[in-house]
Amino acid sequence: MKLRENWRITLLALLLVTSGVLLFVPSGETEGPTNLQYGLELDGGTRLRADLVGMTAEDVGGVTADNIGEVEQQVAAELGLDQIDVTVRRSTQSTATVEAFDGDVTESEFLTALQTVGLDASSERIRAGVTEQTRDVATEVLERRINQGGLTGGTVTTVASGTGNVFVVSEVPGANRSEVLQLIGQPGRVQIVATYPAETDNGTVTRRASLLTQGDFAGIRPAQQASQGSPPRVPVTLTESAATDFTNDMQEFGFTGPGVNGCDQEAAYNGTGDPGYCLLTVVDGEVTYAADMSAGLAGDLRPGPDGDVPFLQTRGFSMNTRAFEEAQNLKLNLESGALPTELDIQSQLFLAPSLAQAFKPLALLTGLAAWLTVTGVIFYRYREPKVAVPMLGTAIAEVFILLGFAAAVGLALDLSHIAGFIAVIGTGVDDLVIIADEVLQRGEIKTGRVFQNRFRKAFWVIGAAAATTIIAMSPLAVLSLGDLQGFAIVTIVGVLIGVLVTRPAYGSILRRLLLEE
Repeated sequence: MKLRENWRITLLALLLVTSGVLLFVPSGETEGPTNLQYGLELDGGTRLRADLVGMTAEDVGGVTADNIGEVEQQVAAELGLDQIDVTVRRSTQSTATVEAFDGDVTESEFLTALQTVGLDASSERIRAGVTEQTRDVATEVLERRINQGGLTGGTVTTVASGTGNVFVVSEVPGANRSEVLQLIGQPGRVQIVATYPAETDNGTVTRRASLLTQGDFAGIRPAQQASQGSPPRVPVTLTESAATDFTNDMQEFGFTGPGVNGCDQEAAYNGTGDPGYCLLTVVDGEVTYAADMSAGLAGDLRPGPDGDVPFLQTRGFSMNTRAFEEAQNLKLNLESGALPTELDIQSQLFLAPSLAQAFKPLALLTGLAAWLTVTGVIFYRYREPKVAVPMLGTAIAEVFILLGFAAAVGLALDLSHIAGFIAVIGTGVDDLVIIADEVLQRGEIKTGRVFQNRFRKAFWVIGAAAATTIIAMSPLAVLSLGDLQGFAIVTIVGVLIGVLVTRPAYGSILRRLLLEE
């Protein structure tokens, strides 16, 4: 019996020491007296809630493993979109899911386009919104942009509304709205597009061909300032397959012959007239730079005397921009990847850091007030320090261990988490009161066996109450319901710490104090 009691108290002491190390030993990742991290409501910053623009057709028949690319191209052409704005994913051997990423496409237009290219689709299978896979891709891209864009501590999550809509929520502490919107407000789709003259039966026309997208780059170097007559630029390296396709296209379209230095940049920027042989850097449909084919690059794209193409050995060139800021944004978009679709911003919230900082002492004061109130009630009820003091110390220990858990997992504390801490104090003291009442209100305690029987009865009540709390909070902890999720997670972890550690330890401490008499 003594071994079991010592084990409970030792475990509590060990967790307290571990929590102290996690909280106060500098980790190098946070600034301040502790290693706790704070969310938007306690550190200031910006929260954006956005919907992903798109329309989805599910259980579409007629798509095979061999014709996915062709279906994407045909559906995009029917809708007047680029192929990048249509995605087809096979869901079974005989059906697929088709998404169109354009807010101007109506349900009837989407259905007509699918049926026109020979797919089996119906209006009942079409809905507004995007698939879970698309949301996952968007979340990953947004997180990379925030982390690579010089903003730290940002999080991107999905939240379901009561109507069933799913939104992407981006929270970036310490950043204002303009900074966040500049990073994540646009899809950031980068393409290298070729314009070139082509002879047809009706004369010479200007053709456009998409050459490269984000997935074709194997390496991206830092943006470089303008120097020695060269504009700001981003040196890049292509993948082997992309370099081969790029070389073949440049030879086929005439860029290695008559196309050298054959770009009319003014016409390319204005979209009027014949631009000639141009290599366009296009970001989200806007031409950010129109480049000539230089004689040096053209020479590297031609086969040498031995038949080898020098460009295929290096696979590198520079993507030019008109301003260094554009080069930095280009590099960021290339590294983070493109959003599959546009963000439709539904709500914006900016909380000034000075105001958020004021919430920290208020949150601490609220927790202290709750503890002091409980302290007064406990002392009034029992009027026995040896019963009340361990009870209140156990409650503080429970919160301290919970703070250590938050520091260990990097939980960014917000007001919802503070509410969870207060709930843990309340439910924890409730359980301790149940233990004290069961032990003290049923007569004198003469032996350890008597104490253990009474404690066991109280603990069954506590266990049942804890199970009920966990079951009730579990849906809130699993579902993406914003602040409610944080509240539920803290409450569940606090209840588990109490049932598994602090309640048994309090029982052992109380047993020692009472039996010493």
